[in-house]
Amino acid sequence: MKLSLSENIRSLRKQRKLTQEKLAEALGVTVGAVYKWESGQSQPELNLLVEMADFFDTSVDVLLGYRIRDNRLEAALERINAYCQSLDPTAISEAEKVLCKYPHSFRVVYECATVFLVYGAGNHDPQQLRRALELFEQSRILLPQNDDPRISDVTICGNQSIVWFLLGEQEKSIELLKKNNAGGIFSSDIGAFLLIYGDAPEEAGPFLSEALLSGASTLLTAILGYVFLFRSRNDWGSAMDILSWGIGLLTGLKAENKPDFLEKKLAEMHVLLAYVQAKIGMQEESSDSMKKALAMALRFDAMPDYSLKAMRFAENMDQSAVFDILGATASESITNLVSLLKDQRFAGQWEEAARNEK
Repeated sequence: MKLSLSENIRSLRKQRKLTQEKLAEALGVTVGAVYKWESGQSQPELNLLVEMADFFDTSVDVLLGYRIRDNRLEAALERINAYCQSLDPTAISEAEKVLCKYPHSFRVVYECATVFLVYGAGNHDPQQLRRALELFEQSRILLPQNDDPRISDVTICGNQSIVWFLLGEQEKSIELLKKNNAGGIFSSDIGAFLLIYGDAPEEAGPFLSEALLSGASTLLTAILGYVFLFRSRNDWGSAMDILSWGIGLLTGLKAENKPDFLEKKLAEMHVLLAYVQAKIGMQEESSDSMKKALAMALRFDAMPDYSLKAMRFAENMDQSAVFDILGATASESITNLVSLLKDQRFAGQWEEAARNEK
């Protein structure tokens, strides 16, 4: 804690137009004592601090330059977060202080565990990492207090696995991930770790395939959401960019030139691209995108295949089947998607293109 006693004595003395000799005389000390106080070489005893504060008509804390800090939970955590943003090591001591004050607060324990993880990883400090491990375990006990939907027992276990990994306990890390892999949340980590540290390609393959499928599905849903987000902002350039990227992603995952489920999703993406192109006046390009979408939709509906066995890179997907919340057939999905756009002009253009294609 930084104090500014020497500067304050000098400042208050000068405000009153006193020399060091006059102040020494008023306090009954030597001039040398005042000089040392003002130069920071020594500090006055407590009784002299009180007397000096009274002499200058101020309080002892103002004379010292001490400002009481807001140590309530929210303020303390904000202060620690600020230290973390610049990797100031003060965050560690501040974390221990707030843990002493709020030892049974889930939020404090969890956030301080994260602080020790961040600094332990950056400093390669086993002691800090083990402290993080201890606090994460404690946070699991306090989990009923949690009101953040992004944090659960599973995500805490994921953090613990990172700590074990950094401590060189890769097997422990992988086993912890396997036990908590609900919904395949850690499949990508498990697959990668099994190959990099366990040399187990046969075991890793299914985990990586599951992660690839889940990641692709998540990205496609996010792209759909982004199109509607960019539409609300009239940011058609960004909508075009993300759709082009999504179409490239899907195209890259298709292993064969056949009407599989990925082609159904590509048809939907091309409809959205046609819509965006129409909004920015690219009528010829929009028409071409509609034709591509229609061709893909008709191919899929003629021979629907809801498996993912033709998906590139994925392994052991022969028994995997997927569904589309927009509709069972490609035609139904596109009809629902066009309806969601709520654009009568584009809906009319699509209906005309569909009639002409037939």
